[in-house]
Formats: sequence, structure tokens, C-alpha cells
Amino acid sequence: MWLHRLDAAAAAKVTTVLVRLSQGSWAQVKPIGAGVHELRVDFGPGYRVYLGTDGPNIVILLAGGTKSGQQYDIARAKETWAAYKRRRQSGDVQWH
Repeated sequence: MWLHRLDAAAAAKVTTVLVRLSQGSWAQVKPIGAGVHELRVDFGPGYRVYLGTDGPNIVILLAGGTKSGQQYDIARAKETWAAYKRRRQSGDVQWH
């Protein structure tokens, strides 16, 4: 997992931003197309977290990276989100 490969300071910063997101702080989030959103973390090399939402409270974390790998990470996040939606439509993914 991407987050586990970060050094302790970076992992702490990203985790803090994710906790704030879970508490409703979407100020650093912007839509980037195909139902995917980018969460910017203003720390280090410009960390990014890519996510989608399924319902009003569910956030699906799709990918993470830095500014330098942004285009690749966005493409991967969009592919992952599209695959998730296909599985969800077919009934392979269910929430209980």
C-alpha cells in the first residue's frame, strides 16, 4: 500500500488530512473527472490522494502519489474507479 511506503512524517501528514476528510473537511479536494477526486496534501513533494464516493458517506481510496507522478496516478485511479463501478453494478461488490 502506498501510505505504508512513506516515511513517518509524510505518513502522519497524509493520515491527518484523511482524518479531516472523514470529518467533513473537503477543502483540499477537487473533482478531476470520471467520478474521481484529488485530495492535495501540502507537504513534501506535493502528495496526492485519489478517491471516489459511493453514497453520501463512503469514500473509496483509489491511489496515492506525488505531484511528479500525478498523470499516471490519475489514470490508475480512474481505471480503478471504473472497475469498482462495474463490479458494483454486477453485484460483485455489496455493502452490508
